[in-house]
Amino acid sequence: MAGYAGVVPSLTARIGALLAAPATALLLLSCSNPAADGHAKPTDTNKPLLTGEPSGYNADDVAFANNMIAHHQQGIDISALVRNHSTNPEVLALADRNASALQSDIATARVLLVQWNENPDIKTANGGHGATLKGMVDRATIARLDSLHGSEFDTVWLQSMISRDQGAIEMADAEIANGKNVDAIVLAKEIIGVQQAEISQMKQLLGG
Repeated sequence: MAGYAGVVPSLTARIGALLAAPATALLLLSCSNPAADGHAKPTDTNKPLLTGEPSGYNADDVAFANNMIAHHQQGIDISALVRNHSTNPEVLALADRNASALQSDIATARVLLVQWNENPDIKTANGGHGATLKGMVDRATIARLDSLHGSEFDTVWLQSMISRDQGAIEMADAEIANGKNVDAIVLAKEIIGVQQAEISQMKQLLGG
Protein backbone atom coordinates (compact mmCIF):
# COMPACT_ATOMS: atom_id res chain seq x y z
CA MET A 1 0.00 0.00 0.00
CA ALA A 2 1.40 3.32 -1.03
CA GLY A 3 0.82 4.84 2.40
CA TYR A 4 3.83 3.08 3.88
CA ALA A 5 6.26 4.57 1.43
CA GLY A 6 4.76 8.02 1.88
CA VAL A 7 4.83 8.14 5.68
CA VAL A 8 8.32 6.99 6.63
CA PRO A 9 10.20 5.40 3.73
CA SER A 10 13.42 4.90 5.70
CA LEU A 11 12.16 1.96 7.73
CA THR A 12 10.89 0.13 4.66
CA ALA A 13 14.19 0.68 2.88
CA ARG A 14 16.26 -0.46 5.83
CA ILE A 15 14.32 -3.63 6.39
CA GLY A 16 13.84 -4.54 2.73
CA ALA A 17 17.20 -6.27 2.36
CA LEU A 18 16.61 -8.34 5.46
CA LEU A 19 13.17 -9.51 4.38
CA ALA A 20 14.62 -10.65 1.05
CA ALA A 21 17.28 -12.73 2.78
CA PRO A 22 16.79 -16.31 4.01
CA ALA A 23 14.97 -16.84 7.29
CA THR A 24 18.29 -17.65 8.94
CA ALA A 25 19.07 -13.93 8.84
CA LEU A 26 16.84 -13.55 11.87
CA LEU A 27 19.17 -15.79 13.84
CA LEU A 28 22.10 -13.60 12.91
CA LEU A 29 20.30 -10.59 14.33
CA SER A 30 19.84 -12.17 17.75
CA CYS A 31 23.58 -12.43 18.34
CA SER A 32 24.68 -9.17 16.73
CA ASN A 33 25.62 -5.74 18.01
CA PRO A 34 24.75 -2.43 16.30
CA ALA A 35 27.37 -0.11 14.90
CA ALA A 36 28.46 2.85 16.95
CA ASP A 37 26.07 5.17 15.12
CA GLY A 38 23.15 2.75 15.53
CA HIS A 39 23.24 1.59 11.89
CA ALA A 40 24.74 -1.54 10.43
CA LYS A 41 27.34 -1.28 7.72
CA PRO A 42 25.82 -2.38 4.37
CA THR A 43 28.46 -5.08 3.87
CA ASP A 44 28.23 -6.51 7.40
CA THR A 45 25.42 -9.09 7.43
CA ASN A 46 26.06 -9.94 11.09
CA LYS A 47 24.70 -6.61 12.30
CA PRO A 48 21.05 -5.47 12.43
CA LEU A 49 19.64 -3.37 9.62
CA LEU A 50 17.31 -1.48 11.96
CA THR A 51 18.42 1.50 14.02
CA GLY A 52 17.18 0.59 17.49
CA GLU A 53 19.76 -0.80 19.87
CA PRO A 54 18.77 -3.91 21.88
CA SER A 55 18.84 -1.81 25.07
CA GLY A 56 16.68 0.89 23.54
CA TYR A 57 13.28 -0.67 24.18
CA ASN A 58 10.82 -1.27 27.00
CA ALA A 59 7.94 -3.57 27.92
CA ASP A 60 5.49 -1.48 25.90
CA ASP A 61 7.59 -1.97 22.76
CA VAL A 62 7.62 -5.74 23.26
CA ALA A 63 3.87 -5.82 23.93
CA PHE A 64 3.19 -3.68 20.85
CA ALA A 65 5.25 -5.92 18.55
CA ASN A 66 3.71 -9.13 19.91
CA ASN A 67 0.18 -7.79 19.87
CA MET A 68 0.42 -6.34 16.37
CA ILE A 69 1.61 -9.71 15.06
CA ALA A 70 -1.52 -11.39 16.43
CA HIS A 71 -3.78 -8.48 15.44
CA HIS A 72 -2.46 -8.30 11.89
CA GLN A 73 -2.59 -12.07 11.43
CA GLN A 74 -6.34 -12.01 11.96
CA GLY A 75 -6.58 -9.26 9.34
CA ILE A 76 -4.69 -11.45 6.86
CA ASP A 77 -6.95 -14.41 7.64
CA ILE A 78 -10.11 -12.35 7.17
CA SER A 79 -8.81 -10.80 3.97
CA ALA A 80 -8.24 -14.31 2.62
CA LEU A 81 -12.03 -14.85 2.74
CA VAL A 82 -12.66 -12.12 0.19
CA ARG A 83 -11.53 -14.03 -2.89
CA ASN A 84 -14.17 -16.74 -2.40
CA HIS A 85 -16.99 -14.53 -1.12
CA SER A 86 -16.86 -11.25 -3.06
CA THR A 87 -17.15 -10.30 -6.71
CA ASN A 88 -16.49 -6.59 -6.19
CA PRO A 89 -13.15 -5.74 -7.88
CA GLU A 90 -12.51 -2.82 -5.53
CA VAL A 91 -13.02 -4.99 -2.45
CA LEU A 92 -10.86 -7.73 -3.95
CA ALA A 93 -8.05 -5.28 -4.68
CA LEU A 94 -8.33 -3.72 -1.23
CA ALA A 95 -8.11 -7.12 0.46
CA ASP A 96 -4.97 -8.00 -1.49
CA ARG A 97 -3.28 -4.70 -0.61
CA ASN A 98 -4.36 -5.04 3.00
CA ALA A 99 -2.93 -8.54 3.36
CA SER A 100 0.37 -7.48 1.76
CA ALA A 101 0.76 -4.47 4.07
CA LEU A 102 -0.13 -6.48 7.17
CA GLN A 103 2.36 -9.20 6.25
CA SER A 104 5.08 -6.57 5.87
CA ASP A 105 4.26 -5.17 9.32
CA ILE A 106 4.41 -8.65 10.84
CA ALA A 107 7.83 -9.25 9.30
CA THR A 108 9.07 -5.94 10.72
CA ALA A 109 7.69 -6.70 14.19
CA ARG A 110 9.32 -10.13 14.17
CA VAL A 111 12.69 -8.64 13.28
CA LEU A 112 12.38 -6.15 16.13
CA LEU A 113 11.56 -8.91 18.60
CA VAL A 114 14.55 -10.96 17.50
CA GLN A 115 16.78 -7.91 17.83
CA TRP A 116 15.53 -7.51 21.39
CA ASN A 117 16.27 -11.18 22.11
CA GLU A 118 12.55 -11.90 22.36
CA ASN A 119 10.89 -14.94 20.77
CA PRO A 120 8.69 -13.70 17.87
CA ASP A 121 6.74 -16.98 17.92
CA ILE A 122 5.37 -16.26 21.39
CA LYS A 123 2.47 -13.88 20.80
CA THR A 124 0.69 -12.44 23.83
CA ALA A 125 -2.87 -11.24 23.59
CA ASN A 126 -2.43 -9.10 26.69
CA GLY A 127 1.15 -7.85 26.68
CA GLY A 128 2.59 -5.56 29.34
CA HIS A 129 0.75 -2.67 30.93
CA GLY A 130 -2.72 -4.13 30.28
CA ALA A 131 -2.47 -3.88 26.50
CA THR A 132 -5.28 -5.59 24.60
CA LEU A 133 -5.95 -6.46 21.00
CA LYS A 134 -8.43 -3.72 20.15
CA GLY A 135 -10.93 -4.06 17.32
CA MET A 136 -10.52 -7.80 16.85
CA VAL A 137 -13.37 -9.49 14.99
CA ASP A 138 -15.29 -11.95 17.16
CA ARG A 139 -15.86 -15.59 16.19
CA ALA A 140 -19.55 -15.09 15.51
CA THR A 141 -18.82 -12.38 12.95
CA ILE A 142 -16.11 -14.50 11.31
CA ALA A 143 -18.59 -17.38 11.03
CA ARG A 144 -21.14 -15.01 9.53
CA LEU A 145 -18.60 -13.75 6.99
CA ASP A 146 -17.90 -17.32 5.97
CA SER A 147 -21.61 -17.83 5.24
CA LEU A 148 -22.17 -14.68 3.19
CA HIS A 149 -21.50 -13.85 -0.46
CA GLY A 150 -21.66 -10.83 -2.74
CA SER A 151 -22.73 -7.44 -1.48
CA GLU A 152 -23.84 -8.79 1.91
CA PHE A 153 -20.37 -10.17 2.50
CA ASP A 154 -18.76 -6.94 1.32
CA THR A 155 -20.77 -4.86 3.79
CA VAL A 156 -19.97 -7.00 6.83
CA TRP A 157 -16.33 -7.41 5.78
CA LEU A 158 -15.80 -3.68 5.31
CA GLN A 159 -17.48 -2.86 8.63
CA SER A 160 -15.34 -5.47 10.39
CA MET A 161 -12.13 -4.23 8.82
CA ILE A 162 -12.91 -0.62 9.73
CA SER A 163 -13.30 -1.69 13.36
CA ARG A 164 -10.03 -3.63 13.17
CA ASP A 165 -8.17 -0.69 11.64
CA GLN A 166 -9.50 1.66 14.32
CA GLY A 167 -8.25 -0.80 16.93
CA ALA A 168 -4.82 -0.92 15.30
CA ILE A 169 -4.67 2.88 15.37
CA GLU A 170 -5.44 2.87 19.11
CA MET A 171 -2.69 0.33 19.75
CA ALA A 172 -0.24 2.32 17.64
CA ASP A 173 -1.16 5.54 19.46
CA ALA A 174 -0.40 3.80 22.77
CA GLU A 175 3.00 2.69 21.43
CA ILE A 176 3.88 6.24 20.38
CA ALA A 177 2.89 7.52 23.82
CA ASN A 178 4.54 4.79 25.92
CA GLY A 179 7.13 3.03 23.79
CA LYS A 180 10.87 3.70 23.78
CA ASN A 181 12.30 1.99 20.71
CA VAL A 182 12.74 4.31 17.72
CA ASP A 183 11.95 1.67 15.09
CA ALA A 184 8.84 0.42 16.92
CA ILE A 185 7.53 3.99 17.13
CA VAL A 186 8.25 4.53 13.42
CA LEU A 187 6.31 1.34 12.66
CA ALA A 188 3.43 2.59 14.82
CA LYS A 189 3.33 5.89 12.89
CA GLU A 190 3.34 4.05 9.58
CA ILE A 191 0.48 1.83 10.74
CA ILE A 192 -1.59 4.87 11.71
CA GLY A 193 -1.09 6.54 8.34
CA VAL A 194 -2.00 3.45 6.35
CA GLN A 195 -4.96 2.45 8.51
CA GLN A 196 -6.44 5.94 8.35
CA ALA A 197 -6.21 5.95 4.56
CA GLU A 198 -7.71 2.48 4.42
CA ILE A 199 -10.61 3.45 6.68
CA SER A 200 -11.42 6.39 4.39
CA GLN A 201 -11.45 4.11 1.35
CA MET A 202 -13.60 1.49 3.05
CA LYS A 203 -16.13 4.10 4.17
CA GLN A 204 -16.39 5.30 0.57
CA LEU A 205 -17.03 1.71 -0.55
CA LEU A 206 -19.80 1.50 2.05
CA GLY A 207 -21.26 4.68 0.60
CA GLY A 208 -20.68 6.73 3.72
